[in-house]
Amino acid sequence: MIRIDAVWLAVEPLDMRAGIETALARVIKVFGEARAHHAYLFANRRANRIKVLVHDGIGIWLCARRLHQGSFTWAAHSAGNSIPITSEQLQALVIGLPWHRIGTEATIRIA
Repeated sequence: MIRIDAVWLAVEPLDMRAGIETALARVIKVFGEARAHHAYLFANRRANRIKVLVHDGIGIWLCARRLHQGSFTWAAHSAGNSIPITSEQLQALVIGLPWHRIGTEATIRIA
């Protein structure tokens, strides 16, 4: 099992033809470094495909997922270049659920 301590979502789209080297270069550009036991998520422009790059402390894993219908709920550009998400949110995201409504983000507050 791959240990993941933190999950980061990149807001800008990634060309899904990108391999490990290109994805790793994007991680370093957006996040500054690829930290061990961190996962970095990218989507294409239509948000119907995602790639996840994980540095497991020894090597790099690159995984892809494609939805046959619909699209993944993705962060808006107003959120910045990247945002951290929880493992609960990651689990919801990869099956196509609105991950941003899980956890503290679902809290209703009076402005």
